[in-house]
Amino acid sequence: MSPKASKAIARGKPGLGRSKALIAAAREARANACAPYSKFRVGAALKTSSKKIYGGCNVENATYGLTVCAERVAVWKAVSEGARKFEAIAIVADTDRLTPPCGACRQILWEFCGNIEIILANLRGKTESYRLAELFPKPFDGKFL
Repeated sequence: MSPKASKAIARGKPGLGRSKALIAAAREARANACAPYSKFRVGAALKTSSKKIYGGCNVENATYGLTVCAERVAVWKAVSEGARKFEAIAIVADTDRLTPPCGACRQILWEFCGNIEIILANLRGKTESYRLAELFPKPFDGKFL
């Protein structure tokens, strides 16, 4: 994430102002998407409880099965750097209908982030906000093991 985006989030206003900054960081991450096959570019920005932002973009592979979604890239980056508590994730794609996390991403988000805020956005400024439990009402997690 650029220093400009980091500063915008750090000084962001409560509520919509902070969501706008997180969405901006996800848009910025989307610019790095590697989607040569589908051309479906997605960016994500994951905010920790200490307000640090980890961006992620989708990275495709010719086998498709080894493709990694933007949300999971952001989670892996954060966890690999020691982050363990999260507040929100913004997900941006160039679609009219806002793009929610896929099933695999919902599972990873639940396990590593819990019932965080999920902010969906497109490039035309449309946004929606959910709690993860609204999108993933019966998650499987460590309580079942």
